[in-house]
Amino acid sequence: MAKEVADTNKDKDVVMADSTGAKAAKDPKDAKKDKKDVEDELSEEDAKLKDELDMLVTRLKESNATLYKSALESLRTLIRTSTSSMTSVPKPLKFLRPHYADIHAIYASWKDGENRAFLADIISVLAMSYDDGKRDSLRFRFYGAKEDVGSWGHEYVRHLTAELILEYNARTAGSEDDLQPADPPAKPFATTEELIRLALDIVPFCLKHNAEADACDLLLELESLDKLPQFVDKDTYARVCLYIVSMVPYVAPPDDASILKTARAIYRAQNQYTQSILISLRINDLALVKEDYDSCTDPLVQKQLAFICARQQVFIETGSEEITEILNNTKLTENFMALARDLDVVEAKTPEDIYKSHLENTRTGANVDSARHNLASTFVNAFVNIGFGSDKLMMNAEEEGNSWIYKNKDTGMLSAAASLGAILLWDVEVGLTEIDKFLYSTDDHIKAGALLAIGLVSSGVRHESDPALGLLSEYVSSTTSILRVAAIIGLGIAYAGSARQEVQDLLLPLVSDTGLTMELSSLAALSLGLVYVGTSDGEIASTILQTLMERDDEALKNTYGRFMGVGLGLLFLGKQEASEATLETLKVIENPLAKMVGVIVEICSYIGTGNVLKIQSMLHLCNDHLDATKGEDGYQAFAVIGIALIAMGEDVGAEMAIRSFNHLMHYGEPVIRRAVPLALGILCASNPLVNILDILSKYSHDNDAEVALNAVFAMGLVGAGTNNARLAQLLRQLAAYYHKNPNVLFVVRIAQGLVHMGKGTVTLNPFHSNKMLLSPVSAAGLITVLTAFTDAKSFIVEKASAQYLLYFLIPATYPRFLMTLDESLKPLPVTVRVGQAVDTVGQAGRPKTITGFQTHSTPVLLAYSERAELATEEYIAVATTLEGFVILKKNPDWMDEDKKDGAK
Repeated sequence: MAKEVADTNKDKDVVMADSTGAKAAKDPKDAKKDKKDVEDELSEEDAKLKDELDMLVTRLKESNATLYKSALESLRTLIRTSTSSMTSVPKPLKFLRPHYADIHAIYASWKDGENRAFLADIISVLAMSYDDGKRDSLRFRFYGAKEDVGSWGHEYVRHLTAELILEYNARTAGSEDDLQPADPPAKPFATTEELIRLALDIVPFCLKHNAEADACDLLLELESLDKLPQFVDKDTYARVCLYIVSMVPYVAPPDDASILKTARAIYRAQNQYTQSILISLRINDLALVKEDYDSCTDPLVQKQLAFICARQQVFIETGSEEITEILNNTKLTENFMALARDLDVVEAKTPEDIYKSHLENTRTGANVDSARHNLASTFVNAFVNIGFGSDKLMMNAEEEGNSWIYKNKDTGMLSAAASLGAILLWDVEVGLTEIDKFLYSTDDHIKAGALLAIGLVSSGVRHESDPALGLLSEYVSSTTSILRVAAIIGLGIAYAGSARQEVQDLLLPLVSDTGLTMELSSLAALSLGLVYVGTSDGEIASTILQTLMERDDEALKNTYGRFMGVGLGLLFLGKQEASEATLETLKVIENPLAKMVGVIVEICSYIGTGNVLKIQSMLHLCNDHLDATKGEDGYQAFAVIGIALIAMGEDVGAEMAIRSFNHLMHYGEPVIRRAVPLALGILCASNPLVNILDILSKYSHDNDAEVALNAVFAMGLVGAGTNNARLAQLLRQLAAYYHKNPNVLFVVRIAQGLVHMGKGTVTLNPFHSNKMLLSPVSAAGLITVLTAFTDAKSFIVEKASAQYLLYFLIPATYPRFLMTLDESLKPLPVTVRVGQAVDTVGQAGRPKTITGFQTHSTPVLLAYSERAELATEEYIAVATTLEGFVILKKNPDWMDEDKKDGAK
């Protein structure tokens, strides 16, 4: 009993001591628990390792120098052979951490020599787990014996890389003196050249161990990316180039161009000419394109290069007739018709097949304005049967008085005659024969339509006899205004992107002639912009600027003045800083039009670059609240469209732009709200995303009639050439909703025609080759049509007489097919897998490039977000991007199933 009382009192003392803090006694159970944790933490093996490491450090502290070498070698062996999980610090580093300061002191006490350098290497590794901001890993790397950098393992290399980048940035930022540690010597431990030399030792290790992204990032940070090609081989070039090219939208100029040139140098070194020419085209340097073509000696690859150039409408002089034919796109119509036969869409469609009026819930069958209705049908017929060479309205028309042309009025007749050029697109020989009879019409509108048709039929195709130039040039100086307009536009569309000197000689005098109407001068400037798109031509630019200075204020108020600005902007398309001088000149001109032109030039210069600063400056322009009655706010519409044009080259920027448009729609002035649907339309051209369709569908019922009208047109742009069933239904509902509003109904019909454009076989999206290249001609056509819709009342609806501006969509049109050809360029059906494209940048191994695929036989149609790959290895594609025309060659190692069975 006495013993129990004593024990109880003892326990009380413990509790009392804990609560008062008088005694530091612990609960015996807790003491046992702590001891057990220590034992668990250090297993017998770990305890042995810890003791061994402690002993080795002690040896280094002793005065007997003969022990140092063996102790250091033992330390090195223990560190290198240690294994641990991915998330924990290796045990030797963990156990040596308490000795870090001691080892530093040992290093300081030793004299220079082999052992000291050896110890420096070990400190460099230990510093990974003891980061005190002094960048000791890097510093002691330079003091060390400089063994192979990879011998200490991957994690050490990564740590060294991070410190290398920090050190380099600190030095280039000019704060080098503050960041140099005082111990040992205060002088820099390595020159900048030595830092770069170390980086060049690290790069081969990274490339060899599937860390291509790390190697590229390191050289990019050290501004030495141009040294990368010497380390890349046939096994690593594809992943390295994919990674650095995907960086381009996130890098500020001029680094973006230098990255592209590095990628091109790597492709050239690996003889990947189809890849290097894509980079040259993206840089927009014709000398580099020619160099790529001339360097290639394989005739089959040269043909593939010609197809790539032809898609971008870039012409290079060659001695081969066959290759010139490819570059001229002369076989495009033949192959397009082969696609139509394969898909069974040769049969011409009527506008009624598209409208499906019987599904519209309208009570009145009669149309409010039959001339307007017929004009809409003219465009729908042209868009739906584009390039197929046959339709049921215009071709084989009945006797003159009864033909479809005469069911239109004035400029409607012009548009009807011009529609022949769209229906016969790319087929110059047959097209000119069909159009010729209208050139002799006594009605000027029909004659003008025929002139425009000549331009349209020649769009994207070069012809050795230059029929468009021969036929249209004589009408440029005609006394009849409408004939001059048609000839000027026709020349612009026919020679878009060709930089033909003859066209400049014809049209440039019209731009500077202040005696002409603003309409003619502006359209001449626009056509020159199309022909010289992306060339930064100084003579044309200075002439347009001079005209803007010389014209009186009244002329500059004309709504056509904006097309002069578009002409100027197109000259600098994608040229970035090249437009700086022009922009400075425009700031001097005191006129509202000059500010609008300045915005147009700026957005054209940075189109598709994803440049964040330019997008911010466009958003800033949308902040201003101006007096709309004075016409000072016109530039804001272009600022909104500019956000979309700059952002559309890069997915993240495009998503952010859509969010910005939501805010602009809520809080923006009327001029800004009217431009938002157009911006959404160009951002997702021929890419009917469900969320965008929902937004546009909502805007199509807006209280502001112009917002609704532009939203309807944007719906057509978004669904262009896709046959999207959901969008077709939305437009039918809108046709019923607006059946009493002829203006919006007209645009609804146009949008319906666009959705079914080319019966679902073409695209208006300017990006191609896996979204790597932006077609300048396509972009130019789309910008022109959007410009017309910034003032739809003046150009497209009501008493407008410029609906023919819709035909600027024709240069932006291209078949969205994959056509495989054999070595003699004849169609070669093969099985391909078509699926949603997957971003494989920086992914390890050999990741799948498509997902959710279906297997088809070529030719096949590719949607905006789809990619194709060959289903078997029977053929090898000459091009790396399976899009457009792709030449295949037989795989010499291929053995089909029958041969395999025989071999067995």
